[in-house]
Amino acid sequence: MTTARDATFDLLRRHRMTTIFGNPGSTELPMLKDFPDDFEYVLGLQELVVIGMADGFAQASGTVGHANLHTAPGVGNAMGGIFNARANKTPLLVTAGQQVRAQMTMEANLTNRDAPVLPASHTKWSNEPPRAEDVPQAIARAIHHASTPPKGPAFVSIPMDDWNIEVEDSLARHARLRVVHGRPGPSRAALSEVAALLEQARRPVLIAGPDIDPSGGWNAAVELAEKQHLAVWATPATGGGRLGFPENHHLFQGVLPPAIAAVSNVLEGHDLILVIGSSVFPYYPYVPGELLPEGARLVQITSDPDEAARAPMGDAIVGDVAAAIATLLELVGTSTREEPDPRPDPAVPATSSPISGSAAMAALSAAWPTDGIAVLEAPSSALALRNRLRLDRPGSYYFGAGGGLGFGIASAVGVQMAQPGRPVVCVLGEGSAQYGITALWTAATYKIPVTFLVLRNDEYMILKWFAELERAHGVPGLAVPGIDMVAIATAYGVPSRQVTTAEELEAALRDETTGLMGPRLLEVPVATGMWLD
Repeated sequence: MTTARDATFDLLRRHRMTTIFGNPGSTELPMLKDFPDDFEYVLGLQELVVIGMADGFAQASGTVGHANLHTAPGVGNAMGGIFNARANKTPLLVTAGQQVRAQMTMEANLTNRDAPVLPASHTKWSNEPPRAEDVPQAIARAIHHASTPPKGPAFVSIPMDDWNIEVEDSLARHARLRVVHGRPGPSRAALSEVAALLEQARRPVLIAGPDIDPSGGWNAAVELAEKQHLAVWATPATGGGRLGFPENHHLFQGVLPPAIAAVSNVLEGHDLILVIGSSVFPYYPYVPGELLPEGARLVQITSDPDEAARAPMGDAIVGDVAAAIATLLELVGTSTREEPDPRPDPAVPATSSPISGSAAMAALSAAWPTDGIAVLEAPSSALALRNRLRLDRPGSYYFGAGGGLGFGIASAVGVQMAQPGRPVVCVLGEGSAQYGITALWTAATYKIPVTFLVLRNDEYMILKWFAELERAHGVPGLAVPGIDMVAIATAYGVPSRQVTTAEELEAALRDETTGLMGPRLLEVPVATGMWLD
């Protein structure tokens, strides 16, 4: 016989899940006592940060991440991060401690009443095992849920006295050894129809979604676009947590706007709209209009049945994204259509003091390492970053698709841990940074060599833009003056400095993104405004 604890650690080893991100409380101590030497525990000082780090680590490593939280208060603190992880389709195991079973009925202090209920709406599966003996099986089931498309977080609540209970060897062994393969192939017959539509179309367009990269379909998507001479757009930035296509490619046209009318206007003139690896579409804000331009037909390919079901227009094929692209590539011939003209380079940004967000992103682009990874949470400069960096490698971009702040600064730590051989630059605003500011402590303590680039404009610029769009005048709480990120980061143990010109920023970035032994932070004051190029 073995204990639930030992069986669980053996299960985690089997799935290569030996890194645990957590913030322990009394209900987690029985699990963490005599912590195994072959595991690493990464401490976050707040649960939203714990989820963000585990999210970034899972996405960048291609494994299931593991976040361990402290009963009901910890899960409550983490909910914004769990929301983001679901939108990111991140394979994530979330475990949380619980009161001892003898005191759960009387709701003693720290009891998480109806523990599976709170995270249920933003997880693929949420459970509290009915018996201590069921803990390893419940965790195994959560891992399988998290890792099968559409991937996402799964939650297990574990009473603190369950860990020392002996479990039946057969149950523990089979929980450990089971493998679930979950990449169902799309219908070849349906894809044959899409291939015919592609070859017959006068002016087709490919919308490359964030699921292309993690599915392994990146290279095949490039081949398909080149073979069929397709104009390629990225899904709207509001819902694109990953890139689906190299953005320096001559067929790439840019990032779709996020509103109904604007998307339809951009796609005007295309008779076939092929959306791969994306919802249709991650709209926000609401700007009504025609869902599709006149004469256009839309076909969506997604691994997510819910995305297919909720799309307001078009046809959908559900199945593995990479397999679908590979099959299409096999079924279509080489097109004789003229290729679309490449998009122009952005203009040289004007000189100003403080510099613009576009100038800051131009400096970042000039200093960008060829194998760099960008983690973004600077909403007012998001498009400027995409338009100037033009990232061209898989696994080079991470963004919180759910829109909940706190993702960027935390996930950058996890991404860098998963990809120690590639420099990671986290671009964020000083307002966004405050939601996960304690991630700086983890980066400093564990010597994670992230470069944090803070664009400081002393306000929530994206909210001011929304206020103008919605004609909401006189809204309070949109200014955030006086946040000194250099002082804050220094207090957390992160070497930091401020630069003020584009030239200083470029030089500092060249210095700060190579050969780091730990984190660094650069703060650059930028002018107010939404920067689109």
